[in-house]
Amino acid sequence: MRWKDIRDENCPVARGLSVIGDRWTVLVLRECFQGVRRFDQFQQNLQVTRPVLVDRLRKLEAAGVLARVKYQDRPERYEYRLTDAGRDLYPVLVSLIKWANAHVPSDEPSSLRLLSRKTGEPIAPLLIDENTGEAITPHGVEAAKS
Repeated sequence: MRWKDIRDENCPVARGLSVIGDRWTVLVLRECFQGVRRFDQFQQNLQVTRPVLVDRLRKLEAAGVLARVKYQDRPERYEYRLTDAGRDLYPVLVSLIKWANAHVPSDEPSSLRLLSRKTGEPIAPLLIDENTGEAITPHGVEAAKS
């Protein structure tokens, strides 16, 4: 199966990966959640080539994750803003951060710390079921195929 074909799969994991299953795409999203909106800032922060960044931004826009909004007429300049669909990816990034901090050790302290805006204290992310309030774990959930 070709990479572009997974978007048409019935499997939600495959469809999701068709949008964010690339390292540069996830790093662009990280920057978005840290408030970056402009092309030059993405490029500076990520040290990514212009063609790669253009491609990833276009794909995220086409997928409805980012919206391209003009902020200047002469010369025309645009910024990239998270849509509702984009903001809904935040728990995915938080889960990735939690997992990497626990299972992909680094010699240096993590460059990202998740802190409560209310208390300033570190948070302990937990995926819970909205209906029951219980933690979602592989032992407590069955992924039923329809």
